[in-house]
Amino acid sequence: MASRRDVIHLAGGAAALGLTGNLTFLPSAIAQEVREAGFYKYKIGDIDVTAIYDGIWEKAHDDGFIRNATVEETKAALEAGGKSPDFVPIEFAQTVISTSDGLVLIDAGTGGQLSPKAGSMRDNMSAAGLDPAAVTTVLLSHYHPDHIFGLMAKDTNEQTFPDAQIVVPEAEHAFWNDPATLGKVPEGNRGLVQRIQATLGTWDNVTQAAADSEVAPGIRSVSVFGHTPGHTAYHVSSGSDELFVLGDISNVPALFVANPGWHAVFDADPDLAEQNRRAMFDRVVADGATVAGYHFGFPNAGKIAKDGDGYVFEPLA
Repeated sequence: MASRRDVIHLAGGAAALGLTGNLTFLPSAIAQEVREAGFYKYKIGDIDVTAIYDGIWEKAHDDGFIRNATVEETKAALEAGGKSPDFVPIEFAQTVISTSDGLVLIDAGTGGQLSPKAGSMRDNMSAAGLDPAAVTTVLLSHYHPDHIFGLMAKDTNEQTFPDAQIVVPEAEHAFWNDPATLGKVPEGNRGLVQRIQATLGTWDNVTQAAADSEVAPGIRSVSVFGHTPGHTAYHVSSGSDELFVLGDISNVPALFVANPGWHAVFDADPDLAEQNRRAMFDRVVADGATVAGYHFGFPNAGKIAKDGDGYVFEPLA
């Protein structure tokens, strides 16, 4: 596998794209190798961490996807980031923290219920030598379908991690389970609200966690509201090493890390989402912390660096 130096060297073609700064992306052969394996292991201090690949949604372009950027600007940004401009590559990746008490799973995947090319989380956990039955804690960043449908069977809503404690952000849980929410959302979203209220709203293994609190040994929640009313990141620390599991602080890095002012249609409060995105990126740059982004491709872990007016995601290599 190529070294970090090789990755940066191969990214030197950024200048040919008319860009400044340290644009870096994982060479396609390496990225494909890790995707095919389905997992990627690394350490934060003494803690073993595994990135798990769930799959991809090859989203068709549409004018409404980014509120303040055109389709042509979107395609240009994808090409500049080493991606095909033919579609928006929204990939899904979970993070597993190995502890002495069992496995902590951060976000639960699509459950194969959103895209024909996604739903591989459990198989890829097994490929990584991690038994899904050993998951003792599930931490949720928010209640969007691609983060929670892996907790529930498609047709029955039966729990897929019945022995795990599911820890959820207090503000997020309150919003989705408020009886008034059903009447406030567009008609097309009401089925999701009803499903959340019938599952996470009633299961007795769901624990609500206060904002910015310890949710597991060595893991604290970090409030980064905006994407949803209770959107939450998680801070993992061991010695002087830090990992921020970012949830959806940003979607595709070539689009929203490079252009932190772009507003995705998925953001409930785009201005607050941007504010917290920039603040988080500045924090991890200053700290030199490792990050894991749910939609950052695969491997989904790496570093954020400043790049002109935006930032760049540099995957672990």
